[in-house]
Amino acid sequence: MQKFNGIEIIGAGLAGCEAANQISKRGINVRLYEMKPKKFSAAHTSPNFSELVCSNSLKSNDPEKAAGILKNEMLRLDSLILESALKFQVSAGGALAVDREEFSNYITKKINKNPLIEVISEEFSEIPIDIEKPLIISSGPLTSESLSNSIEKFCGTDSLSFYDSISPIILYDSLDSKSFFRASRYEEKQADYINCPLSEIEYKKFIAELIASDKTEFHSFEKIKYFESCLPIEVMASRGEDTLRFGPMKPVGLIDPKTQRRPYAVIQLRKENENESMWNIVGFQTKMKINEQKRVFGIIPALKKAEFLRFGSIHRNTYLNSPGILKNTLQTVKNPNVFIAGQLTGVEGYTESSAMGIVAGINASRVFNNHKPIEFPKTTAIGTLLNYLSENTDKELQPMNINLGLFNIEKPKKNINKIINNSKNGMEEIINIIK
Repeated sequence: MQKFNGIEIIGAGLAGCEAANQISKRGINVRLYEMKPKKFSAAHTSPNFSELVCSNSLKSNDPEKAAGILKNEMLRLDSLILESALKFQVSAGGALAVDREEFSNYITKKINKNPLIEVISEEFSEIPIDIEKPLIISSGPLTSESLSNSIEKFCGTDSLSFYDSISPIILYDSLDSKSFFRASRYEEKQADYINCPLSEIEYKKFIAELIASDKTEFHSFEKIKYFESCLPIEVMASRGEDTLRFGPMKPVGLIDPKTQRRPYAVIQLRKENENESMWNIVGFQTKMKINEQKRVFGIIPALKKAEFLRFGSIHRNTYLNSPGILKNTLQTVKNPNVFIAGQLTGVEGYTESSAMGIVAGINASRVFNNHKPIEFPKTTAIGTLLNYLSENTDKELQPMNINLGLFNIEKPKKNINKIINNSKNGMEEIINIIK
């Protein structure tokens, strides 16, 4: 790595692009290293930055939910990711879903056109011994093996890993229109989801075939550890016949117009693009082999002739056991010039990872200018995540989405207005510091 008068970032994913954007806003030069398009991970296919590998949803926009509170904080901090998401969102009820191609195209163009950001299309494989200026590592959960080894060596501890899987995407024209209905839960005005109802007999047959299906095998040396909020549907099905019916296949809040009754179970599809040609099977991350996906999903009446634009798959995700490694400023304990950002920190989710990129960008800029890095108040959504990463006392950190339980307040749902006000006040403090 050549030295230069600026800040270097490894990885042009969500967090890396957010960090680069924050740093350039402060008039500091950036070198952004990205191994694509010369080298791709097992899950990436696009040469663009901030590629969304899994779902196209950035979760709830509801300002009274934890995900909505986090988004509002990020907007106050000029989030590039949310800027793009709001420009290219597709209707998805109360969720912020995006056209993933337009979303990443926009971010890629913004980064490439920024005169203060130099993009270097090379794999960054080793952390230097002597780091005199800020370096942000935001290589993501699919960090290359060589860089992972270097991070482990640098941190003095083993990285942990879990297995994350992605849902299939279906061509709309291949669906059986007689076997589904359009609706959002609880009669929301926008009928943003395709709902594929199943009778009790159909559901039980589907579950039986799902459990018996041929699945991806792991190497003997791989330790299988799934993230509980993103389990493969086969794993959920194996936990009990009704697990899926009370999970991603829950029919609550939906009425089948043909029967005027709530279905026994339902499979929901969410649009992937604005012209509605591509639809994602919600919550159906899977490790079934390709031929089995065609066969088993074909049991569902609406999907009996479905054309798959993307099959579900499974991949290894890497993250740090951050307590004791990271400060709540995202600086490493070993060297305060080295920052970790994004999902590599141990957060889970697109917005959570992006928020960590914003924090790393702001604090790396402050360190570069010889200012004290900012500690976000624990009353903010961003602060709760940073607190979880840096002060969690568990022996093994579990990846965490933003949720109301992270806020240090009794009965958070009943005290949601207090949480929102505390978040606003905390962000006012941050905005006043960074002006």
